[in-house]
Amino acid sequence: MSQAIAGQAPDGTKAQRVYLLLRDRILAGQLAAGDALPGELRLAELHGVSRVTIRRALDGLVADGLVERRVGSGTVVCAPAAPPGQIIADFATLIPQLRRMGEETTARLLAFSYDLPPAPIAAALGLADGARVQRAVRLRLSGGLPFSHLTTHVPERIAQGYSEADLATTPLFRLLEQRGVVLDHARQAVSAILAPPDVAQALEVVVGAPLIALTRVVYDDRGNGVEHLTALYRPDRFSLEMMLARVGEADARHWAPVPANPAKMAS
Repeated sequence: MSQAIAGQAPDGTKAQRVYLLLRDRILAGQLAAGDALPGELRLAELHGVSRVTIRRALDGLVADGLVERRVGSGTVVCAPAAPPGQIIADFATLIPQLRRMGEETTARLLAFSYDLPPAPIAAALGLADGARVQRAVRLRLSGGLPFSHLTTHVPERIAQGYSEADLATTPLFRLLEQRGVVLDHARQAVSAILAPPDVAQALEVVVGAPLIALTRVVYDDRGNGVEHLTALYRPDRFSLEMMLARVGEADARHWAPVPANPAKMAS
């Protein structure tokens, strides 16, 4: 694993903020290999912090192999290592792709318990007061590298049909279907969050690093909620894409998602 992937963030909120801003600009290609960064005094002025803070942020970038200090040239950007095995998902066919992903990648079970769910999750699943859920936290890896942190809540009446060991080795979709659950439809939303400490440690990123956040509620053929998923993805190892087509007439023309390929959906 390259150091640029692991992240060597400095301690301290201000230094970490500067470190993340500069790191993201380098990884996004806004600062190219060979570019010289402004001097410490100029960086301190630009970010409204002290030179000591800038020095600590730069130390983190040096440790990551993203920059190096050269005599006579100052701090120069290095070529970042290419992210290994990035997973790309088509938003229009996300559900079957996530299912296939669960079968083609490996998972590590981090936590497992039966609890009363938070009120928003109970409401999303349509649970009665006092109904418990099985809560499981898993880390999914591709090629031995972590790319997603998954937290699932499944109603106890369904989850009792499989064990902790089953969940550690078998995709949840398959376990639900083995229980006779007929998966019918889902509602999902995608946003972004900053990595909290426990998730950052599991995904091997710095605290506060940006993550793709996907929330999905799955329903059976009778409209009952059977799974609530919160999935957090490393953006350097997972991305969402969508094909768009220009539709409509004259002034009403606009961009619209291209309908999913039925054959691809069935895979």
